[in-house]
Amino acid sequence: MDTPVVSPRVALVTGGSGGIGAAVVRRLAADGFAVAVHYAGSRDRAEDVARAARDAGATAIVVNADVADEHAVAAMFDAVERELGGIDVLVHSAGVMLLSPLGDLDLDDFDRMHRTNVRGTVVVAREAVRRVRAGGAIVTFSSTVVKLALPTYAAYAATKGAVDAMTMILAKELRGRDITVNAVAPGPTATPLFLDGKPQEAIDKLAAMPPLQRLGEPADIADAVAYLAGPARWVNGQVIYVNGGIA
Repeated sequence: MDTPVVSPRVALVTGGSGGIGAAVVRRLAADGFAVAVHYAGSRDRAEDVARAARDAGATAIVVNADVADEHAVAAMFDAVERELGGIDVLVHSAGVMLLSPLGDLDLDDFDRMHRTNVRGTVVVAREAVRRVRAGGAIVTFSSTVVKLALPTYAAYAATKGAVDAMTMILAKELRGRDITVNAVAPGPTATPLFLDGKPQEAIDKLAAMPPLQRLGEPADIADAVAYLAGPARWVNGQVIYVNGGIA
């Protein structure tokens, strides 16, 4: 009797072309997922990430969308379903961080963060609700700065506080669907998004804050995402702080 062929589970990772998103793609591919690597601006980087996943034996494609554009996002989900057969896990790591004291905040910067971090999360999560299969998971991205309340992070933290609220409510709205919904809240992590524009003194100070006395690495965050995407079926409606014990 022939052994049935088991298709891999499928994960769509927004912001998968760099930083934490790319680490998530690598980890999920290593765990046996077929992966869709989303990008907004750099197709070349997304292709590099997908190529590395394929070289490691995974199925990987690249997809493009403005995460705040509901029509583009729907088309992206269509492409993943068409090419990979469905969606089991949505990891929404795409985000924008622009720092400023609140009194000096450029409201155009705030609007940009709100559009990507808040509206983008709503648009992508709404589509995931309609597409993710039973037994799947939705993982959004928050930030430890919501709890730390560091100066210059007010506007960014406000957008991530909105993600916290949406994630916890969505978990309850999916009652009976067998889909978990959680947020990962990284602490200071050595990515271009975090390091850009910071003086070395500030980076060293942040690295010294956790009891483990270092910055997080993208792979540290990917480990937590992989847990939520796979075995963590009894973790639901939570914000998981992945920060080395900083708070």
